Amino acid sequence: MSERNNDLLKGLFVGGLIGMVLGVLFAPKSGKQTREDITRKADELLVKAKEEYEKAIEKSKTAHDASVNNLKDLGATVEEKAVEAESKVSEFAHQGVEVIKSNKNRLKMAIDAGLEAYREEISKKSI
Repeated sequence: MSERNNDLLKGLFVGGLIGMVLGVLFAPKSGKQTREDITRKADELLVKAKEEYEKAIEKSKTAHDASVNNLKDLGATVEEKAVEAESKVSEFAHQGVEVIKSNKNRLKMAIDAGLEAYREEISKKSI
């Protein structure tokens, strides 16, 4: 239960006690009637405090459940994003391999063309 709810319950309890004491002190009744009033008021206050406590517990439970659901949703979203990122990294890695292969083939062709040209020049000079 949150500190705010605890403060609310404490305030309710203290306020009820003060009101009860003031009502009893200023009421012109006999001792027996005063004790009965105190008992009745204390019972009423206890019932109200219990109701407020149960409301606070229910609110806390609702907030807790909402937080748990939000965390589950967030976890699922993070997992989806991780899978997407992994897929993109894999795709970029594959593209990188393809680019390297393509550049390797072009470099090999350029070297072969250069060697062929060199050989032709050598053979022209030999003749």
